[in-house]
Amino acid sequence: MRFVIQRVKQASVTVDGEITGKIEKGFMVLVGVCQSDTKEIADKMVRKMTGLRIFEDSEGKTNLSLESVGGSLLLVSQFTLYADCKKGNRPSFINAGDPEHAEALYNYIVAQCREKGFEVGTGVFGAEMDVALVNDGPFTILLDSETL
Repeated sequence: MRFVIQRVKQASVTVDGEITGKIEKGFMVLVGVCQSDTKEIADKMVRKMTGLRIFEDSEGKTNLSLESVGGSLLLVSQFTLYADCKKGNRPSFINAGDPEHAEALYNYIVAQCREKGFEVGTGVFGAEMDVALVNDGPFTILLDSETL
């Protein structure tokens, strides 16, 4: 599982001209799922993501968590995080989880984050989405379950 986490001042997702998710201060997270991912892996990734202390404290140090700043989450499914570009110039997506498996885990991640008390905006799984954001910093972190 891969999360690309961007600390944002605001972010939104639009599908077919309609805003499906919008947040102010928080994390805009691209979520990639592979076939071997499980709910246990998702739980570990959610714990790590929501526990990251990457907001500045009063001394300007990245020492505050999402919860401590009252931040929100915008979670967007992104199968292209598993693009394989080793051969040629056209990426292969063979390593991405099949849609049924990936959607179930994506929905599970959204539910787990809401259960933790976070406001969560979302895109629409499998849809063509327009994502807009103001990256704060910029500050971007890649979490990969293979390296946690």
